[in-house]
Amino acid sequence: MSGKNENLQQERPARTLMTIGGHEDKRGEKEVLREVVRRVGNGKLVVTTVASHKPEGYFEQYEPVFRELGVGEVALLEIREREDAAQGKNLDILDGAKGVFFTGGDQLKITSQLGGTAIFRRIQQIYNEGGLIAGTSAGASVVCETMMVSGSGDESFKIGDRLRMAPGLGLIGNVIIDQHFAQRGRMGRLLGAVAQNPRILGFGIDEGTALIIENESRVRVLGEGAVYVVDAAGVTHSNVADKGISGEALSIYDIKLHVLGHDDEFDLIERRPVGLSREKAAEIQLLEAQTA
Repeated sequence: MSGKNENLQQERPARTLMTIGGHEDKRGEKEVLREVVRRVGNGKLVVTTVASHKPEGYFEQYEPVFRELGVGEVALLEIREREDAAQGKNLDILDGAKGVFFTGGDQLKITSQLGGTAIFRRIQQIYNEGGLIAGTSAGASVVCETMMVSGSGDESFKIGDRLRMAPGLGLIGNVIIDQHFAQRGRMGRLLGAVAQNPRILGFGIDEGTALIIENESRVRVLGEGAVYVVDAAGVTHSNVADKGISGEALSIYDIKLHVLGHDDEFDLIERRPVGLSREKAAEIQLLEAQTA
């Protein structure tokens, strides 16, 4: 029976999420967006501006970049009101798509406009059939089962702080993703989030940086910044649920922090970094050979 299950798992298409911390390079090397294109190939990429309250201009920023990098077709999916998600013409835009790219804005706008609609079910189908689902800024946070919506990001987390979380699109469980991480000082609120439920791994993604998630089991970092992984599973003490101490700083013991750089990998099942990736190992071998 176990052999049959292994065969079924091998036959299932690889599912890939690509979550970007925001402000990815659109003029220089374009490393992060180039990876989006590499995974879509000569296929069709649908860019949706649903996260933005003022979507004008967003598609115009991305469309020429994706075309220059080699995408076969770039299409716009514009959802301004929830009723737009029920229109057949908008559903048709997703036909044949090899990838969907969410621009930045407000993650709550994405879920409130798309949740439970035929458009969302089609996006879920694209993902389950091996297509790429990518998002930047709000489009990164929204892929999680539980998403970060808002909260103070420039100081230590205080008991009673309004850390607002909400159901996300649910494409991946057991993680929560925050973006613009180092640039907006969001460590405090990520610590507050995982303190409330240590089962969930917290990922903070810097700007210009992407976290590539394969089959909800392994991740790899790409780009110029870092990804911070906060693991509270081994915490021995926390005052996050204590009553009567509102306004005091969060106290938490034995929390684990990993900082991942370019090409580093992390195992979501084992909850720890893995050894050198093949790409990084090859780079080191080449450098050693050149300097020998």
